[in-house]
Amino acid sequence: MVGPLEQALLAAMIFVIMLGMGASLTPRDFLLALRRPYGLGIGVVSQFGFMPLIGFLMTIVLALPAPIAIGLLIVSCMPGGTTSNIFTYFSKGNLALSVLMTVTSTVFGVVLIPLVLLVYASALDLEIPRENIIATLVILLVPVAIGMTLRRVNANAGAVTEFFGSVLALVFIAFIAISWIPRNWQFLMTTAPSTYFVAIMLGVFGITIGYLFARALKLHPRNARTVALETGIQNAPLGIAIIVLTFPGEQQQPIMAVAALYSLFIVITSTLVTLIFRRANTAAEQKMADSLL
Repeated sequence: MVGPLEQALLAAMIFVIMLGMGASLTPRDFLLALRRPYGLGIGVVSQFGFMPLIGFLMTIVLALPAPIAIGLLIVSCMPGGTTSNIFTYFSKGNLALSVLMTVTSTVFGVVLIPLVLLVYASALDLEIPRENIIATLVILLVPVAIGMTLRRVNANAGAVTEFFGSVLALVFIAFIAISWIPRNWQFLMTTAPSTYFVAIMLGVFGITIGYLFARALKLHPRNARTVALETGIQNAPLGIAIIVLTFPGEQQQPIMAVAALYSLFIVITSTLVTLIFRRANTAAEQKMADSLL
């Protein structure tokens, strides 16, 4: 359901998004993460613990058909996206923690995404070609490495690349709205309400559980907001790229339905959540530097 031109545009946008993600990080950030692994551990648990479990439980409870279930599982197993960094900034969260959690979950995702998919797909008796997913993830680490190198060689060029990568993540959603949805309008009009429910509630449940988890661990409210957004906002562009590069054209439409709808609704959900966070009583929050915890 994605033509050759759209596949080329998709590949180019994903490359720039991942390039910008890499440009947001330096080797020093990884050293800092190793010294303070607690915050990153929370992020990994949120991304690859809570989100896939939420997707799995919704699949069981709603008895989703196999293609929709596959699409939901793929989206729920994705790492954080650069979109979460933008909403973290506007929600007065911890931007440094957000960026580090995004990139680290992407790096860990090369191993954890296929592993988690294997566990849940086997439990649901679903067939997902994991070899293609692993190959796609490894290839997408290349622009991340290039972005990090660019940031190290020229800080200004790295900052510009980071900015364009973040903006392009939102442009990507507009691309989906303009390209995929109109051509599949009839399919979406006949899509079961359960598909819309899981596409919307995956983000809602993720943000809510991520926030409650962070507060239960007594994290500072700024960091709790960050963990919440990082948990609920998945890298949907990466999920769509995996679907396009993994499944043949005739199978893509129902599998991509959740990813496409999630891409649209997560922006609405995150905007509402950001407004709620900004209206929170931040006056009582002590001033703190952008650190990991």
